[in-house]
Amino acid sequence: MDRDTLYSIGDLARRTGLTVRAIRFYSDRGIVPPTDRSPAGYRLYGIDAVARLDLVRTLRGLGVDLPTIRKVVDREISLPEVAAAHAEALAVQIQTLRLRRAVLTAVAKRGSTPEEMDLMHKLAKLSEDERRRLIGDFLDTAFGDLNANPEFVGLIRSMTPELPDSPETEQVEAWVELAELSQDPDFRASLRTMAEHHAAERAQGNTTGPRRDPATMVRDQAGPALAAVIDPASPQADPVVAAVTAQYAHAFGRPDDVYLRRRLLTRLETANDPRRELYLQLLAVINGWPAPENLAPVLNWFIQTLRARMPA
Repeated sequence: MDRDTLYSIGDLARRTGLTVRAIRFYSDRGIVPPTDRSPAGYRLYGIDAVARLDLVRTLRGLGVDLPTIRKVVDREISLPEVAAAHAEALAVQIQTLRLRRAVLTAVAKRGSTPEEMDLMHKLAKLSEDERRRLIGDFLDTAFGDLNANPEFVGLIRSMTPELPDSPETEQVEAWVELAELSQDPDFRASLRTMAEHHAAERAQGNTTGPRRDPATMVRDQAGPALAAVIDPASPQADPVVAAVTAQYAHAFGRPDDVYLRRRLLTRLETANDPRRELYLQLLAVINGWPAPENLAPVLNWFIQTLRARMPA
């Protein structure tokens, strides 16, 4: 082919690999207009039609619509502009597909009912502002009037999920499960109780310096005993209980008596809510954080140990 030669639709079909029907379709829509016509009225095309058709085929393969393609080949808009717009549109489609996949995966894992699937789908489609409002309402229920304390402000921030703009499927699944969990009235009440216990403890004893959380005290003191497979009912567990209760009593300036041990037991039983552990695990997945330490085994061991030493 040379620049001065005109070619029939059949010539273009052989050159481009497109069908005659496809070329005629693009020609009828003005995307690849004929340069001239033969004496018999057949359409004839110049060499630039080959380049146009190659571009059309590529853009169609990328999902670009015909009106936009016509503007590109007519130089009404630039190819980079079209590429940027369609890349953005594809990003939205990919996110939508990830959301759908996450919901369907969760439904398959749980054996959900149609009603549960509908709820999961709605949770997955929430906008960023809607997600913030939903979680904000949950955290406000838990911490509410307690959030004037700077310590609670930091805690609320650390418990806020931030789903990325382009989340992985696992993050979407975790968000749906966390959102459902945040709507559980019993979990909300449990978290509120934990917050009130914490606030009451902060108001007592020495408040000038940092104070360790009871669960952390238990982890440090009871962790080695659990690893050594010490029976909670055995005398070997007595020093562990004494060490934790003494540390707890010292923090609040109170005697290590039955009252204090009952208070500690209640505090630990409330904190040992498996839903709280699940929330923190899901939060780590959503925010891309390292998996949190699982305190349930050591708390279970110490709660059993402490309860066995309480008077009837």
